[in-house]
Amino acid sequence: MLEASHQHQTIADRQGIGNVTDLPYDRCVRSPRLSPRAYQRITLLALLALVFIIITGAAVRLTGSGLGCSDWPTCESSRIIAPAEYHAMIEFINRTITGLVSVVVIIAVLGSLVRTPRRRDLTWLSLGLVAGVIGQILLGGLTVLFELHPPFVIAHFVLSMLLVWNAVVLHHRAGHDGRPGLPLVPQRIRQLGRALVVLASVAILTGTLVTGTGPHGGDEEVSRLPFDITLVVRIHSGVVWLFLIVAVATLVLLRRNGTSEIVDRRSKLLVAAIVAQGVIGYTQYFTGVPPLLVLLHVAGSVTVWIAALAFTLDLTAHSVDRPDAPVPAS
Repeated sequence: MLEASHQHQTIADRQGIGNVTDLPYDRCVRSPRLSPRAYQRITLLALLALVFIIITGAAVRLTGSGLGCSDWPTCESSRIIAPAEYHAMIEFINRTITGLVSVVVIIAVLGSLVRTPRRRDLTWLSLGLVAGVIGQILLGGLTVLFELHPPFVIAHFVLSMLLVWNAVVLHHRAGHDGRPGLPLVPQRIRQLGRALVVLASVAILTGTLVTGTGPHGGDEEVSRLPFDITLVVRIHSGVVWLFLIVAVATLVLLRRNGTSEIVDRRSKLLVAAIVAQGVIGYTQYFTGVPPLLVLLHVAGSVTVWIAALAFTLDLTAHSVDRPDAPVPAS
């Protein structure tokens, strides 16, 4: 009896079925995994999507289509989809693009959960994008319901720029291992980098006051801020000039002290972006603020903001993350 059982076990072993873990229905199904490089591409897509919705939102305002759909969340009280009219379709298309952006940021969250190695900081940053987009949707609805009242429009744009900051930081951190990095420049340069981000923020805020005071409110009958347009333009341009002076001074210090190629390149790009933005700003002001130049100025403000953030983040070097790297302690 024992001999027969032994022979049966030997045959089973030869056929590869002696170990139950070898059976097809017992094999573990591997969950999807993303490499750090692949996840960083997803974060770049999220950043581009957020920049794109800022540009299309500005296009809605500059075409006078801000109230093309006068209700929210529907286009009109009696219909969800916009009628086949110019202003209504422009506003409705922009709302549809917001839906696509929502999908992209949700993918960023899901990607952070299957990234190898998985990191808590990336998950929280990606969740910040989702929370920000939800806030944008609600704030956009209030902006329509309050008929494009300037404070709502300003808040909507400021939240958009905060979302861009979140996306830039997420994209940057997705490319390294999450551990403290090595400073590439002296403390004084790092302080100037933080000052540049502050000045960029002030330039954005004063720029929104110019927008809220000037023309192109999104509809011919919307209210405007009760400021003197010449005064707010001078305040805004003064901030931009100070921003440029600090950026040039930072570049000069970097050239004198020597620095890495990436920091040198980032500083030059920042100065070039500020100069280009200034040229567009003065040109639009002295030519009667034509819509196309205003749209370029909006795109320029986003470019300058990203350039300032990227410069500051790249003042510190980090190790590149690897799929087999251990997760840093939180």
